[in-house]
Amino acid sequence: MDYLLGIDLGTSATKSVLFDKNGVVLASSTATYTFDQPKNGWAEQDPDVWWRAVCQTTNDVVSESGIDAAHLKGIGISGQMHGVVMLDENGDVIRKSILWNDGRTAEECAEITDIIGAERLIQITANPALVGFSAGKILWVRRHEPENFARCRHILLPKDYIRYKLTGVFATEVSDASGMNLLDIRARTWSDEILSKLGIEKEWLGDVYESVDITGEVTAAAAAGTGLHPGTPVVGGAGDNAAAAIGVGVYQSGRAMTTIGTSGVVYAHSDTLAIEPQGRIHTFCSAVPGAWAVMSCTLSAGLSLQWFRNTCCEQEIAEAKESGTDPYDLMNRLAASSPVGANRLLFLPYLMGERSPLLDEHARGVFMGLSAMHTKGDLIRAVMEGVSYSQRQCFDILSGMGLDVNDMTICGGGARSPLWLQMLSDLYGCTVKTTSLAKEGPALGVAILAGVGTGVYESIEEAWECLSKTTAETTPDEADRNAYEPYYALYKSLYPVLQESFLHLACIQ
Repeated sequence: MDYLLGIDLGTSATKSVLFDKNGVVLASSTATYTFDQPKNGWAEQDPDVWWRAVCQTTNDVVSESGIDAAHLKGIGISGQMHGVVMLDENGDVIRKSILWNDGRTAEECAEITDIIGAERLIQITANPALVGFSAGKILWVRRHEPENFARCRHILLPKDYIRYKLTGVFATEVSDASGMNLLDIRARTWSDEILSKLGIEKEWLGDVYESVDITGEVTAAAAAGTGLHPGTPVVGGAGDNAAAAIGVGVYQSGRAMTTIGTSGVVYAHSDTLAIEPQGRIHTFCSAVPGAWAVMSCTLSAGLSLQWFRNTCCEQEIAEAKESGTDPYDLMNRLAASSPVGANRLLFLPYLMGERSPLLDEHARGVFMGLSAMHTKGDLIRAVMEGVSYSQRQCFDILSGMGLDVNDMTICGGGARSPLWLQMLSDLYGCTVKTTSLAKEGPALGVAILAGVGTGVYESIEEAWECLSKTTAETTPDEADRNAYEPYYALYKSLYPVLQESFLHLACIQ
């Protein structure tokens, strides 16, 4: 039997999953951690925490499955995008990684736009300079930590740091590299023009591969720490959303997914290059060789509900612990007791600033319409609806770009909530589906890529023919769909009114 390993390096956990060629899970292990917020709007993690999590989870799955690690055909790595890992000449980490949801680089993004030109930057990279993207973080370190920048000899994305630890190779692949503001999206390689103008050394960034390409093999040193077999091939893998797309079957035009995880993403496959001229939605290279993807990113989707849980649901957490249930299940019941519109209460999910579709690092969360009659259930529902309105905004922009979505899969933690599935179906106005494979998400996606790269499958399409999968569908409720529309219209009107206030708040000392 051929076995494949998918490693998913997330913001809050690393998950390693061992599959057979039919997509059956043989073993799975997750190691959790947190990220640091040294200042408001900042987010950092220690890359060595990721490596320890990888070592723990890979040892776990090899031990739990009982397989001989020598029978593992290939490894794929997925990871949170945009984070910057800087290494010195010895390959040692210089400073903590600045993460995708960090909003400190507004000044550097303005500098990039001024140097390259807003229109030219989008022509080359398909995206404007965004505070979440990697280029601004590199320039921020150069400006604010010159001693660290002077030591820098390698710059890696989070998952590519794991690749380096596994193989000793400095490399990346096109889907993740697309989110750096440094990749020529058409040529699928680093942009010499941008690197030269920004003063970033090309050799610091490593080679660029397609997602199915073999990039290196597990070293003896890495094998000793991970329980893997020396010489096991490691393919390019993919950024988390591109990997999740492969894992739920979004590899053809017309197919899309919505992910409600820490962030919220609407992701659609495209066989041709499509660019949103205002940069409200991103265009990246797909994990499918020679294809692209159009995607949005709401920074605080599941994070908004997690924040509410941690801040306001101590009772539900205690009850869930006592009864052996999930506090989110109790929160969903409370939310379901509130009607569409949460009794005229709206929530703007901008807890970490916002990327899609607003491009405003100063935006912050808002409850609008709060009164003494509102219950905890109303507040929970308002948070879930606010996140759903944000996804609808992004879906509308995607549709306006001519991407005709006829197959929408929902994944991430939000997909476990029937209430959230119904909200999304009602707001999109289409049937949404979940798949039994979605819970493995990015780990399955990169395992498929590893299978294609090592010859287990001839293609991604052929891989999907082999996978064991079941699906469930949720259809729109027309009465609720109509009831949402005035709330959605009001939701869209709030940010333009508050935009200047958000900026003023950010400037108060």
